[in-house]
Amino acid sequence: MHSFDVVIVGAGAAGLFCAGVAGQLGLKVLVVDHSEKVAEKIRISGGGRCNFTNTDVTAANFLSDNPRFAKSALSRYTPRDFLALVQKHQIPFHEKHKGQLFCDRSAEDIIAMLLAECAAGGVERWQPCAVKNIRFFTSSPHGICASSYEMDSDRGTIHCGAVVMATGGLSIPKIGATDFGYRVAQQFDLPLVTPRPALVPLTFDETAWAPFAQLSGLSLPVEIATGSKKTSMAFREDLLFTHRGLSGPGVLQISSYWQEGTPIRLNLAPDTPMAQHLSEAKATSRRLIANELAALVPARLADTWVAQDAALGHNWHRPINEASDKALTALAERLSRWELTPTGTEGYKKAEVTAGGVDTKVLSSQTLESKQPGLFFIGEVVDVTGWLGGYNFQWAWSSAFACAHGLAARLKPL
Repeated sequence: MHSFDVVIVGAGAAGLFCAGVAGQLGLKVLVVDHSEKVAEKIRISGGGRCNFTNTDVTAANFLSDNPRFAKSALSRYTPRDFLALVQKHQIPFHEKHKGQLFCDRSAEDIIAMLLAECAAGGVERWQPCAVKNIRFFTSSPHGICASSYEMDSDRGTIHCGAVVMATGGLSIPKIGATDFGYRVAQQFDLPLVTPRPALVPLTFDETAWAPFAQLSGLSLPVEIATGSKKTSMAFREDLLFTHRGLSGPGVLQISSYWQEGTPIRLNLAPDTPMAQHLSEAKATSRRLIANELAALVPARLADTWVAQDAALGHNWHRPINEASDKALTALAERLSRWELTPTGTEGYKKAEVTAGGVDTKVLSSQTLESKQPGLFFIGEVVDVTGWLGGYNFQWAWSSAFACAHGLAARLKPL
């Protein structure tokens, strides 16, 4: 028989950080994970350099059925707090676009830091080790606390006072993603917000997309938006054309807010007042309209656009001073509000995170403990999804820290 104060299921960012903090608060902690390697999502993130947080994080950077839920944990463990830990471990880092912080050397530095923090807390780790069944006792038969859990694992039966599900979401199944955390929530009658791929490329009908597939690899800055009125969301980021659709930071960002069957809107030259530009060009230039377009957007895109419009009866191979004001106004409107309806996404295999998860209405925003006593959920398994740019890692750190302190308040060390 193996006894611990707490068992943390999942050796990713949230699980390892929670384990280290809880261990250093005096708890006897076991981390179990079915994978042989720890923190694979950290290892592959940020091109291998791990975008470990962002300098500017608020609850507004997160998507959830309850957008305010993340506020408590984020305010009690901030990017500055995690940065202090990074500096304590002498990990060199740098800031990139929009406050994103990356390791100078490798994501392995963050993994080594988390393992060192676990070692400092005397954390025990079983890998690979699968958990098979979890049982709850309203009064502990083993004297751990007022109530306890028992679980079957590949290495025998474990008894503990609390369980933390840090199992992540369904994204990137090739590195071991499973639905185990969701199944445990359902076992104890805790509701889920339907999981779906997020921060994921968008795809389009193959026939309709054929003219643009040839632009694969082309990137440009855009404003991308979806929704309407209260549900509208927009980002200014780079867009990348692919053989099957659109990717790049802007598309990944908007994908978390996009709803199936609804369009996205692209402003292909967000820093240029297009109607004004074309009107002024008409008054001063004799260049072809197609050439004026190539001054606003990449030439390959301009050529594809002109060819597409020719099929619709528009002739942009004529001097701009011969075009009617109405035609130029319509062209400017289409360039600044190109509306497309994706048919879907690239799915979990390409999604960086999973939106949805354990419903926050059954979780404490201060401790991440669920309505099921002694059962906690942290990180990506919870219905809290951050923007691209280090926000999801900060949620992992913040929720893990809040959970560790909640565990310490709830449990008496063995």
